[in-house]
Amino acid sequence: MRKKTIGRTPDDPANRSPTANIGFKFKSQNGSKMPDQKIIALPPDMHRPVITTTLLPGKMGSHGWALLLAGAMFLMAYQAMAAAPRRPVAMPFGRNYVPTWAFDHIKYSNGGSQIELHLDKYTGTGFQSKGNYLFGHFSMDIKLVPGDSAGIVTAFYLSSQNSEHDEIDFEFLGNRSGQPYILQTNVFTGGKGNREQRIYLWFDPTRDFHSYSVMWNMYQIVFYVDDVPIRVFKNCKDLGVRFPFNQPMKIYSSLWNADDWATRGGLEKTDWSKAPFVAAYKGFHIDGCEASVEAKFCATQGKRWWDQREFQDLDSLQYRRLGWVRQKYTIYNYCTDRSRYPAMPPECRRDRDV
Repeated sequence: MRKKTIGRTPDDPANRSPTANIGFKFKSQNGSKMPDQKIIALPPDMHRPVITTTLLPGKMGSHGWALLLAGAMFLMAYQAMAAAPRRPVAMPFGRNYVPTWAFDHIKYSNGGSQIELHLDKYTGTGFQSKGNYLFGHFSMDIKLVPGDSAGIVTAFYLSSQNSEHDEIDFEFLGNRSGQPYILQTNVFTGGKGNREQRIYLWFDPTRDFHSYSVMWNMYQIVFYVDDVPIRVFKNCKDLGVRFPFNQPMKIYSSLWNADDWATRGGLEKTDWSKAPFVAAYKGFHIDGCEASVEAKFCATQGKRWWDQREFQDLDSLQYRRLGWVRQKYTIYNYCTDRSRYPAMPPECRRDRDV
């Protein structure tokens, strides 16, 4: 049984794009660091900057106090400029979500605050949000299938429900033991996708939970991994590019077999002797405009936190982090694939994807 998303078939170009046939060799990523770290140093785990000042007794004087005051003002200005999304609020699964298929392949623990999706040779499983949303911040903490996960896809995505659907995708493509997961992102607008980007992650996503989130407003869609922006899709309607702004979406997740394309273009098949394959979830954060009323009321004109000015673009630190991901971990970007797009898609320069 094949389940992934509304409006997509096994023969969809998004599933069988040239990216599926690219083979990748994993190389050590130890020692990777953010470039140009002279003023604000980021720890290796890339949390927000830690700015320290050493005060020497008896050495302050008026010049020292002026420097200290300037440093404090810089710190306050920096904090005001920084536009990380609000911290997700963990919710039990049943508050925001319901199973959609193969209910017996979902296992609950910790009072429903954590679940596991199980995949065997008979079926995978999935779930969806109870509500439909137009703009907001949506987050899951996921621990991916460990070991030999070749052929398996774990998906977390938003999608509307019609033939010209909009969709925002995280797809985690499994691999053979010892090889890294590939995270593929995609954006569909008006039923058109083919905007795949693929990265390696800078950690082992099977050892612990990590946060994967989407911040979506009228100006941009930002994909985050542990608060690090890995992709931006700007509103480029003025360039003739459709943007998801009027179709409410549900949030979905699923664990399914896609060994016809997911790993090395379908060359690596799922080893069912390793089943069941298990992905774990917690968090289940939704902070969005529920579109139970007319969608136009979700265009809140600055009344929601994600509509505020600081969320209309990334700040300089976030762009440096995005550049770090681009430089160190990106393995495919549709924006630079001239075999598919002889002319660069117009949104790519605005998204700073090149």
